[in-house]
Amino acid sequence: MGNALVLGAGIMGLSTAWALASAGHGVTVVEQDERPNPRGASVDDHRLIRHAYGVATGYMRMVDEAYEAWDAVFEAIGERPYAETGVLALAGGTVPEADWFATSRRALRDDQHQIEDLSPDRLATRFPWLRAEGLSDAFLAPRGGVLMARRIVAALSRHLEARGVRFLRARATGIDPARAALQLSDGTRIGGEHLVVAAGPWAPRLLPELAARVVPSRQILVYLEPPPEHRKAWAHAPMVLDLSEEGGFYAVPPVAGTGLKIGDHRFSCTGDADDRREASAEERDGILALALPRLRNAEAYRVVEARACYYDVEAQERFVVEPLSDRCVVMSGFSGHGFKFGPVLGRAVAAALDDPARMAALPGWAAGDGAQARDVAA
Repeated sequence: MGNALVLGAGIMGLSTAWALASAGHGVTVVEQDERPNPRGASVDDHRLIRHAYGVATGYMRMVDEAYEAWDAVFEAIGERPYAETGVLALAGGTVPEADWFATSRRALRDDQHQIEDLSPDRLATRFPWLRAEGLSDAFLAPRGGVLMARRIVAALSRHLEARGVRFLRARATGIDPARAALQLSDGTRIGGEHLVVAAGPWAPRLLPELAARVVPSRQILVYLEPPPEHRKAWAHAPMVLDLSEEGGFYAVPPVAGTGLKIGDHRFSCTGDADDRREASAEERDGILALALPRLRNAEAYRVVEARACYYDVEAQERFVVEPLSDRCVVMSGFSGHGFKFGPVLGRAVAAALDDPARMAALPGWAAGDGAQARDVAA
């Protein structure tokens, strides 16, 4: 088999490199920064994996495939950077039938996933750090947890390098899909039999045809230190999803030595991936205004750090994984929820590069059309 070229050493690029190398391809990964890239969309302490997906039942069902693919990655890298926490979904006020909370609960039950309904009174008893006032409903799903993103990217990078994958530190300034080639900032050109573009929030700049569908989005993360009376409870807490239509947030419990993290589920759809990553006081306070009303003794929480990361956002949050030519595939538009699917998407892309039928089915399946799963699965 010939050499494959992968642009980007985030979870999508590394997962695809892993699958290509496993299939016998020679692989070169081009990455503009150090590995793990601290500016990359894949690189923070945590990323979440869970079945609750609103009306996106294709992605809900893809999670089972993702777990299986993660098991294979963990076996390959010789460690398991994952903590099972469960998922606590919250709803405030009246919950419309079309709301994320209501559609997630219906879909989970229809697919026979175990969930437990919780009233506000029971919430206050089960989770003493939670302020139940203002909540109308909740459910708890025991399956779901935290992927240690930075550790995973670092370990997978080391594993690939040890098995002969070549890494080239260089910045791409142009892409030639027809020739599976990259133009680099030093004026040189590099090509392969196949090219996979997994450049995260930098991809729209490199591919004008993608820029009409995918935009970089500056997202704010805040790390908090809980007050002493809530630290033990938080250490055993589930992830929290409060994804209201008015503007939601998520909370990641402090697992495996990491901090308690609050993130903004809204998309800014502004900024440039080369922007600074320090968060302003205004940005920090914006996400705290969403999350702190849900926390008991909120005034006692201390802000440890606030910073920005960048997503590559597609308007309907549907992944853009499709051919740009018969030799080139783009992986983009992961909208903050793609990390959990990195290894299963990497396997699918690697298989599709050598199989036209799979390539034809790949875009619909990656966009959440579960009906095409059999045509794509490797």
